[in-house]
Amino acid sequence: MKRMDRRALFASGAAAALLAATGVQAQIAPRSGGRLRAALSGASRDDGWDLAPGGLFMMAAQHTVFEALTEVAADGSLRGALSTAWSGTDGGRTWAFDLRSGVAFHDGSPLRAQDVVASLSDVIDGSAVADGPSRVVVRLTHAQADLPYALSGALIRPADPQARAQGVGTGLYRVQKFDAGRQFIGARVADHYKSDRAGWFDSVEFVSIPAQEVRAEALRAGLVDAADVTGADALTGDRAFMYLPDAARCQQIVHRNIGVPAEIGTRHALDDLRMAERWWRV
Repeated sequence: MKRMDRRALFASGAAAALLAATGVQAQIAPRSGGRLRAALSGASRDDGWDLAPGGLFMMAAQHTVFEALTEVAADGSLRGALSTAWSGTDGGRTWAFDLRSGVAFHDGSPLRAQDVVASLSDVIDGSAVADGPSRVVVRLTHAQADLPYALSGALIRPADPQARAQGVGTGLYRVQKFDAGRQFIGARVADHYKSDRAGWFDSVEFVSIPAQEVRAEALRAGLVDAADVTGADALTGDRAFMYLPDAARCQQIVHRNIGVPAEIGTRHALDDLRMAERWWRV
């Protein structure tokens, strides 16, 4: 394998010292600061913020920048995100969602019901309408009792096409740099409604590395903190790394200089694509 050029891959500083710890999950309180660096697969030069992501790289980036009405916690429980309350009627064919007050997009514009309506128009089998500035009513063609769960994956973008294309979201991290198919850097947003319980990194950086063996080597060389690498044998015997969710079901390998919750999401890789807000540097 050719020697990798670290400066070409990352402009960030050297990796932090290793955490001398055992076990898969870190059991310490999160602390703020630092940058999360991840090598991910699935990037494309055709990636865009207003397009459905086709690979893990853009899925992770979009879930870092955008939010949904609801979110599923690592234990599988449903909780509010951009919506604080919801209710279903008509046997599950009609749903009303109350929007969280005081939420702003990264460009300073307030979240409006019209933004939610525009975002849901292509993902529901039915229609969505604004019922005032902070309430959205969804009318489905067929009853769906689990709609609030299903909408945890429907990311909310601004209705303005230009803002959508620029990746203007409401998430804990705003777009600082984006090179489609190659690199994403997100900077933490100040005074977010989740600030006291999530989003511990000052910034996050995702880089595209298509080959799994090269992603594993980037981890070993200290160029990144995490990578989607399936199979714990990629770094066999190296105690500097954690295999998540465990060695038998390895979806990603993470350096022990990163803390993770005692329980992580397993529906998708990278803690259900929420590593940027759920993990921290130790």
